[in-house]
Amino acid sequence: MKILIADDHRLVIEAVKAKLSELGTDIEFVLAMSVDELLAGASDDVDLAMIDLNMPGAEGQAHIDEIRRRHPAVPVIVLSGYEDPAVMRSALERGVLGFIPKAYSPEVMLSAVRLVLAGGVYVPPMMLASLPPGVVAGLPHVGSAAPATSGGGASSQTLEHLRNVLTERQVEVLQLLSQGKPNKLIGRALGISEGTVKIHLAAIFRALNVRNRTEAVVAAQTLTEA
Repeated sequence: MKILIADDHRLVIEAVKAKLSELGTDIEFVLAMSVDELLAGASDDVDLAMIDLNMPGAEGQAHIDEIRRRHPAVPVIVLSGYEDPAVMRSALERGVLGFIPKAYSPEVMLSAVRLVLAGGVYVPPMMLASLPPGVVAGLPHVGSAAPATSGGGASSQTLEHLRNVLTERQVEVLQLLSQGKPNKLIGRALGISEGTVKIHLAAIFRALNVRNRTEAVVAAQTLTEA
C-alpha cells in the first residue's frame, strides 16, 4: 500500500505516518511539505492521499482540485486544523472522501482512514450536527462510495438504514453520541437515566459489531441502502 502524506509540519507528518503504520507492514509512504512536493509526489499508484489545506503554495483548496484532476482515482482525505463546517463541506463537494480535523485523536483518524479504504466516506460529527436533513446525502462524490452518515444532521435515508438494526431509542442515543455528548447529557436530552443510556450503548455496540463509542459512530456511517 502506498500512502501520500502532505503537511507543512514535520511533527504532524511523522505522527500520522506512525499511526497509519498500524494498517500493515508493507506500507510505503510518500511525504510532501509543500504544494510543489505534493504535485511531484502524487501518482496514480497512490492508494490514499492525506492532504493538509494550509501549506506553502496553497491557494484555498486549489491544490485539492489539482490532485483530483490529475489523479481522479486516488482517494483523498483532508487532514486539517480547520473545524469550520463550511470548509468541510467545500472539501467534500470537491470529491474528497473524508475530512479529519487535527484536533481529533489518532484512533479516530485511523478508524476514518479504514472507513475510506473500505469504500466509505468519513464526515466529521461536528459537520453533521450543523446540516439540515438530506444535505449530506446530496454531496457529490467521485466513485461508487456514497456518504452514509449518522448524527444530528443525518439524512432520512441513513436513519432508515439504522432503524433496520437499531430501535428508535437506540438511533436517538447514537445521534447524540455522534455529536460527542457524554452519557449524562444523552440521558438528560432523552429523559432517561445514565444507566439506561449505558444499556442502550451496549446494545448498539452489539448490533453494529463494534467495541467502543468511536467505532460505533464510524460503523454507522458505513450503512448504505441494500
